Amino acid sequence: MFGIGRKTWERELGAAVDELVAADTLAFGGVGIAGTLLPVTEAYERVSAALDDHPEEVRRQLDRVLADGTPAGRAYAATLLERVDPAAARATWTSLRDDPSEFTTFVGCVMDRETLGTYASRRLAAA
Repeated sequence: MFGIGRKTWERELGAAVDELVAADTLAFGGVGIAGTLLPVTEAYERVSAALDDHPEEVRRQLDRVLADGTPAGRAYAATLLERVDPAAARATWTSLRDDPSEFTTFVGCVMDRETLGTYASRRLAAA
C-alpha cells in the first residue's frame, strides 16, 4: 500500500538507502580478484547517481542513514554528504572522530577492519 503513487526513482532510492543503513562493509569499487561489486557498493552508486536529479530528497535520506545506519552506512552517508553539503560533511566527520565502532573495509583484494573514528579522522585530514 505504501508504494502506491510513488515514482520508480523514489522506490529505487529508498531500497538503496535501506541497503546503506544496514551496510557492514565499506567498499567504493570492485573487491576480490574478480573485482566484484558488492550489493552495498551498487547501492552507494545508485544513491550517488540520484544526487544529480534529486539532491533535496537524497539529502533527507542521508540524514536517515546518519541517524540509523551502521558504522559503514554512516561512512557511506558522510562521503555522499561531501557532494551535497561540504560543511555538513565536515561537521559529520568531526562528530564521528571518536566513534569506536568497527566495520570491514575493502580496497581491491585487501580486506581490513577499522573504527569509524579512525576512518573519519583520515577523511578530515585528506579534506
